[in-house]
Parts: sequence; structure tokens; C-alpha cells
Amino acid sequence: MTLKSTLTGLMLASACVLPAAAETAYPLKLSNCGVDLSFDKAPESAVTVGQATTEILYSLGLADKVAGTSVWFTEVLPQFKDANAKIERLADNDPSFESVVAKRPGLVTVQYEWHVGLQGIVATREQFSDLNIPTYVLPSDCTGKDNRKGSDGTRSDMYAMDSIYQGVSELGQIFDVADKGQALVTDLKSREAAAIDKAKALGLKAASAVFWFSSAEMDIDPYVAGRKGPPGYMMQTLGLKNVVESDEEWPVVSWETIARANPSVIVVAKMDRRRFEADDYEQKIAFLKSDPVTSQMEAVKNDRIIVLDAHAMDPSIRNIDALETLAEALPKFGLK
Repeated sequence: MTLKSTLTGLMLASACVLPAAAETAYPLKLSNCGVDLSFDKAPESAVTVGQATTEILYSLGLADKVAGTSVWFTEVLPQFKDANAKIERLADNDPSFESVVAKRPGLVTVQYEWHVGLQGIVATREQFSDLNIPTYVLPSDCTGKDNRKGSDGTRSDMYAMDSIYQGVSELGQIFDVADKGQALVTDLKSREAAAIDKAKALGLKAASAVFWFSSAEMDIDPYVAGRKGPPGYMMQTLGLKNVVESDEEWPVVSWETIARANPSVIVVAKMDRRRFEADDYEQKIAFLKSDPVTSQMEAVKNDRIIVLDAHAMDPSIRNIDALETLAEALPKFGLK
């Protein structure tokens, strides 16, 4: 099942299965990534800094509230293509502080503290607060994670979907659509449980993997998934050992080190972003098969390479799609 089919059924799920949720009682007070927020009413508009927050708002039926978007990795989910085309994209990557403020949003929703946080490259939360613009950071980027040590941060705890579910629920409360938030969370939890059950049936005991996001240059050390981020959660759930032992979100690890670990499976990110040559997944695969070091890995020799949506490797509602994709692909490799 895809997110498209999930979201198509949300209205029925809300109307026929779930009890009607009470309207949000304002003032609504929340603690968000160390910042206390208070809302006297639902925001009239929002600007999103991060694709994950954009797609959550769209999934909650709030596209008409979104005045501008930014930080994109892949095409928007197909069911939101028409709505998204009508909304201004402030930047494919990092928006300027001025461009966000110019929209006079009632709320700025944020995927990464790297963009809006203590040392945010767009702005600090205080800079927005000084203009009476509240900011909401997805809990998935601060729960069990220290973002003071580099742009991607370091995780102290294993990532869990609960932090995404919290973000969905709280945004539903903020915008007074708690019933839609409840319906989305309920469906995602059901799909997560089904994927976990499917993975357990594989009974993997000695299989391992590495997730390759990108590289600043094709022939230098790659950015790969640390052991406690979303890919780490996926590997743990599926019974795969992560050959990367760092707690950094996306550490740089040499191909020689990865080759020595000889992962059973290599997962490569597919994205529309083109900051680096290695953002192109076809270039990634060509490199793996031609480089004298990487071409000797068992995963490459046996074509055990999985192409996965890049955005699904970062905290987002797409993590469930990724879990399902991996659970579907692994049985074909005959791993033990």
C-alpha cells in the first residue's frame, strides 16, 4: 500500500471508524523542541521549511493554508501535485529569512533545526519570534538528538516513528483538524505494524546493510546513514545490521571501511536534488559497479542494490513507504 492509497481512505477512516475528535481548545499551549508555544486560534497561513512538514500539512488537508514552501528533495507526493503547483516555492533548497517573512505567515513549520534553530542557516527561532511569527519544528529532529554538533546532528536515542506521529498530531491540534491527524496516525501505525510483521517472517540473523545518501564528489567518501536515524530504525526493524557504527545522522565513511564490512545489501537514495553528482542514483550505481574497491563487495556482485526515495530516508511520513519497500525487496535476495 502506498501513501496515495492511505490518504485516499482517510476521510472514510475518520468518518466511519474513529470517533469525532473534539475541537482544539484555545489557547493551545505546547512545548516544542525546547520552546514554549501558545496559539489563541488556528494560524491563518503557514510557510514550510522542509518537505516533510509540507507533506504533513497537505495530508491534513491544509494546502490552502500554505503560502510558500522550501527545501525539496523529490517530487511532491502524486496526490498533491495539483495543489502544490499553485503554491509558491520560495526555494528548492534553503530559503532566505526575508523570503519567508515576506509571506507574513501565521506559522513557520520546520523539518530541521539546521535551518531554523539555535544556529539556523535561515534564521533562529528567536528572530522569527521577534516578528511575532511562531515556529514549529518537527519533534523528529530534536527528540533524542543533539543538533549542536554539525548540520545533521548526532542521535543519542534510536529514531522512532512516534516522533513523526507526535508532529502530525500536534500540527492537527494547532490547525484545529485533530480528527484528520488522528486518522493519519492510525493508518500509518497500522501499516508500520504490518511491515514489521512481514520483516520478522524473514528471520534474518546475519544480513547487513549500508544506506548511501550522496557524496560531495563521486569518488570521495560518501554520506551514509548512522546507526540511530530513520535508516537505522528501518534496519533494526527488518533484522539487518548497520555496518556503520557512528551515531551521527549522516557521517562520512570511507569506501574502504564499508568494503571491509562487506554489507549484504546496499540502499541508494533517489532524489531530484542535484547539489552533487552523486545525487543521481544512476551515477551511484555506475560508480559501485566500476570502482575497484566497491565493485568487489558481495552486494554489488550479486546485484543486491535497492533504490529508495531519498526523502524516505529522513524523518517523514514516507518512512512507512520505505519500510514497506524494503520488506518487499529483501525476500528476493535469499539472505539468511
